[in-house]
Amino acid sequence: MVQKKINIKNKLLRYFPLILLYFSVLNEFDIDVASLGLFSFNLPFIIIFYWSLRDPDHIGNGLIFISGILNDVTLGYPIGLSSFIYLIIIAFASYLRNITLRPSTYKDSLIFLIAILFANSVNASILSFIFAIEINFFEIIANILFTFLLYFLFARIFNYLKPMSV
Repeated sequence: MVQKKINIKNKLLRYFPLILLYFSVLNEFDIDVASLGLFSFNLPFIIIFYWSLRDPDHIGNGLIFISGILNDVTLGYPIGLSSFIYLIIIAFASYLRNITLRPSTYKDSLIFLIAILFANSVNASILSFIFAIEINFFEIIANILFTFLLYFLFARIFNYLKPMSV
């Protein structure tokens, strides 16, 4: 009985990033707090970048692609757009993982900033030029800023959880 509880706990910790990713995608977890004005951040970007960089076997690219499809359905975007943006984030993380000798959260965060700037600019360009959807660029800039700043907090949390999920 005790072994079964430990096994379930280990499996939950092992799949925690994937569960958190799907939870955030299915619930429009692009946090928006109306009373705080433009406070919003993109949790899927943080999860995808961190786990693709630190442990790419933890969340597979196919599962991330499927989460992008689910995000498109939830938000009402054209199907495949979020998956494409998520794959851009994975590409930046993979590039950084291949050139890095000694990982550092601060060095990683700079590449993360470049990745989310590029991904959001591609997303905004596709939505506005191809699909003629109106974009509020001030909200996107605020989202990028808060996503970048909260990367440090979530990286610390994930660094704490990572040894437990092995």
